[in-house]
Amino acid sequence: MGLVRPSSLLLGAVLAAPALWHGFVTGQLDITTALIRFVLAVFVAGLLLAILRFVTAGYGRGEPPQRRTTDQADDSVDASAN
Repeated sequence: MGLVRPSSLLLGAVLAAPALWHGFVTGQLDITTALIRFVLAVFVAGLLLAILRFVTAGYGRGEPPQRRTTDQADDSVDASAN
């Protein structure tokens, strides 16, 4: 699972931003508690992003669709009309 990916760390920081703000800036929350919430948020973010990567893994793979022979015939009819 990609817990140490930059995307997981960034999303975890966004999810834990209120706890980090109250822990480091305002001092209303213990720093240890804020960091524990950050680590848990990184774990949850990594899990969510792994699910997203799993769901979207199949998109865009494979061969492009082949043209039908009738499509090629339609192009020649349009060209001869001009």
